[in-house]
Amino acid sequence: MKIGLVCPYSFDVPGGVQAHVRDLAAELIRIGHEVSVLAPADDDGSLPPYVVPAGRAIPVPYNGAVARLSFGPVSANRVRRWIREGEFDVLHVHEPIAPSLSVLACWAAIGPIVGTFHMSAERSRALSVAYGILQTALEKISARIAVSEHARTTLVEHLGGDAVLIPNGVLVRNFRDAVPFEGWPGEAPAVGFLGRIDEPRKGLQVLLASLPELAVAHPGLRLLVAGPGDVDEVRETIPSEHRDRVTFLGLVSEADKSRMLASLDVYVAPNTGGESFGIVLLEAMAAGAPVVASDLDAFRRVLADGTAGALFVNEDAQSLAKVVGQVLSDPETSHRLKAAGTARVAIFDWERVAQEIVTVYETVTLGQPKVREDSRGQVFGRFTRLKEA
Repeated sequence: MKIGLVCPYSFDVPGGVQAHVRDLAAELIRIGHEVSVLAPADDDGSLPPYVVPAGRAIPVPYNGAVARLSFGPVSANRVRRWIREGEFDVLHVHEPIAPSLSVLACWAAIGPIVGTFHMSAERSRALSVAYGILQTALEKISARIAVSEHARTTLVEHLGGDAVLIPNGVLVRNFRDAVPFEGWPGEAPAVGFLGRIDEPRKGLQVLLASLPELAVAHPGLRLLVAGPGDVDEVRETIPSEHRDRVTFLGLVSEADKSRMLASLDVYVAPNTGGESFGIVLLEAMAAGAPVVASDLDAFRRVLADGTAGALFVNEDAQSLAKVVGQVLSDPETSHRLKAAGTARVAIFDWERVAQEIVTVYETVTLGQPKVREDSRGQVFGRFTRLKEA
């Protein structure tokens, strides 16, 4: 099957949607499909061979973070050319409500289109208003997928309709055999964090606030932090007596991310909100690290309501320290969480999840012609209307 995947966010910047598209493409190719990914990106030679760069993206505040999006006449032309040349059996657009390539692809194409919705948001007036603009794009989608119950609820409440639930996946094999960094975890316990370090909703500040209490029970405890952001600014927020116990890795490659997670005695996800899923929890479990996470609804679902990982009270540093301390102090609890995490993550293995997505492809392509360019010039008409709105 010839499959066209559209990622709305810059492919050369880390993010959950980008990781989802990348891993889905890799698994689809592995099982024999022909895949092309269109995404905003600089063509600097570092992209996977299946990615077609659609040019530079513009940073825009979006859903509590800064998203790098691509929209406008130039992007629209690139979308149309990619569709024309691709001759895809199915077009799979991700986050079609984001003002970027996915919505442009829906406007530009006719034929079998699958849309995956990732975003989780409270009721939003902006999204409700945008529905009038997005409606003609959404109407072209043949089948909808939501990666979580929260993403599905956002879709139903803001845009109407429904979606089949197919979760984010994780390439378990890439984490299962990862080799820890030299000297980690070591004799003293090692705790880890992965995410943008200066984005408040990722919660690193909550974890750092727990260090003084954790250090009382575990004097040698070390914290391994990976992710982009201003290290100097964050380091200044750490009490001087605890700065030496924190190691910042910065932005890491996929291979080093696996090694980082394999280097931990406990992985901590202190995120404070805005999460529709929690792919990093699955990655940590796949690497064999017991997980401790804030009690967000999305994290509760991933961790089977605390069975596959321990939960603490959101934004409560004392609660975090207490739960992490319990896991570090009790080998039986640590072993139980590792075993439960290994069993839980198997449900989300891309080898399984990709097959569920392929089943959706087969449903929408049965007896249908290939994806082709919409001869009515929908993209330009809709872009003009958007500028006027």
